[in-house]
This record gives sequence, C-alpha cells and structure tokens, in this order.
Amino acid sequence: MLHLRLIVPADLRDPVLSCLDDCVGVTHVVLLPDAAVRPSGDVVLCDVARESADEVLAGLRETGLTERGAIDVQEIELTLSKAADEAERLAPGEGADALVWESVSEITHEESTLTWVFLAFLAVATMLAACGAVLDSAILVVGAMAVGPEFGPLAGLCVALVQRRSRPALRSLNALMTGFAVAMALTVVFTLLMDGLGLFTLEEFDGARPNTSFIWQPDATSFVVAFLAGIAGLLSVTSAKAGMMVGVAISVTTVPAAANAAVALGYGDFRQFWGSSLQLLLNMAGIVLAGVLTLLVQQAGWRLIRRRADEAGAAGGAAGGRRTAG
Repeated sequence: MLHLRLIVPADLRDPVLSCLDDCVGVTHVVLLPDAAVRPSGDVVLCDVARESADEVLAGLRETGLTERGAIDVQEIELTLSKAADEAERLAPGEGADALVWESVSEITHEESTLTWVFLAFLAVATMLAACGAVLDSAILVVGAMAVGPEFGPLAGLCVALVQRRSRPALRSLNALMTGFAVAMALTVVFTLLMDGLGLFTLEEFDGARPNTSFIWQPDATSFVVAFLAGIAGLLSVTSAKAGMMVGVAISVTTVPAAANAAVALGYGDFRQFWGSSLQLLLNMAGIVLAGVLTLLVQQAGWRLIRRRADEAGAAGGAAGGRRTAG
C-alpha cells in the first residue's frame, strides 16, 4: 500500500474527493478541513493499493492539484486493516508488478542528475577499478562496480526514451558523458601518479591478467550479459520487491572498462584503449536496449491487465443492471 497526503485548495476539494471515490484501490480517506497553512487548504489523507497508484496519481494531476497544492507519497510497510485488504483485492493485478510511472520518474530523476557527489563516486569507482585492472584483482573490480553510480543515468535514459521526453534524456546523457569523461581524465592522472610512485607498472598492465583481461576483450557474450543485467536493473527500479542498489551493483563492466581505457591511455596502449572503449559502449548499449524493452513489456502488460479489469467491471455492471430491470 501507498500512503498519500494531499494539500487541497478549497475549490479543488470536490474534484479531488470525486477522483478518490472513482478509483478502485483507495481506502482510509480522511478529510481535515482548513488544516493546511502554506499553501492553504484542506489536508486529505488516504491509502492506495500500489496497483491503482498510477491511475490515482494521474487523476489527481488532472485536477490541477500538483500546480496549486501538493501530493506526497510514502510506502507503507505494514497495514492491518480489512478495508486495506479489500482495496488490494479490488485493484487489478499484483502490487509487486505494478508500474508506477510517477515513482519511477522521480527515482531516475534523482539518480541521473549530474552532481559533485555523482562525479566523486564515479571517479573513485573508476580509480578503484584501475587498481583492480592493473593488479588483476577481480575483487577490486566487483567493488568498483558496486560503488559506481552510473546505472542511475542509464535507467533515467531508458525511462526518458519510453516516455519520449527529451529533457530527461539529455540530462541522463549529460551525466553519463560528462561523468565518464571527468572520471577517466582523473584516472589517467591517477595512473601516472601511481606509476611514478612505483605502485603501477607497465609490465603488470601488459601481463596476462587472467582475472580481468575480459574487460578489454569484448565479444558477443559481453553484450548478452549487459542485456540481462539491464533487465534486472530496470526491474529493480520498477518493482516493489527490489531496490535501486540492485541496479547499481549489476552495472556489469561499465566502470571497469572505463578504468582500463584510462590506464591504457595513460600508458599509450591504444590496443587496450580501443578494446576497453568498445566494451564500455557495448555494455551501455546492452543495458539501455534491455531497459527500454523491459519498460515497454511492463507497460503493455499493465495496460492489458487494466483493460481486462475495466471490461470485467463493465460486464459486471451490465449484468447487475439487467437483474435490477428484471
């Protein structure tokens, strides 16, 4: 269940309450007249089954509430209520499968914005992956994948493409391109510094490296793994059963590939540089393609569930009308 707190101007009270009444899956509606001070108006509280959240939020937007009032949404961990159980029963589909676009858009917006914190995390992750590449340490590479925040902009790009919104898409692309450019440039400097201190050597980097050589030797499997990771990552954003960290942790070899390319550039090894760059592009392409397809399938499936529920409701209403007439 989701808990909604609405600040409703007085003239929007009836449209908002009517919207809540018309949507299945809404319960525990509380009206507190004139309780809001800034902006002024009523406070309306209600609980909504996750399966109905997208419909309810869209209906509230149409009343103009987001421009003149406010809509706050919170996850409810536990609800002991027969009314809540009935609301979830009436709502079509399963809560864990529900695609709540408002929530998905908000999560990806926060995670795909270029900030100093984003740059710092990406730079640190790339340097950590550079250590893993030179030392041939799979543990360090995996650690860098967990630290890297690049899945946020990738997920944001997927959502923007499905919603056909250019501004969020450009924001995500800016975060990716600027972030990787800055992180790789800093990692080149880091590589030269480590080499000067005798902690990195060209011999180590050019060695066999059986645990990490896959980073700069892409093949068809690289794309397949990235594609599967993209599916898991986007499901972690849209599903109620997973969190954003799942997507962050399975970013495959985007950060390690960028790190290996940066180290190769520092040493002038253009063979590894181009191989790592291709690996980076393949992984990002696989994740974005899988993410877009995952969202489209979820969107189509959820629309089908809603349509069948509406048809069943219409059929039930028609049957009830015939019985009444009889």
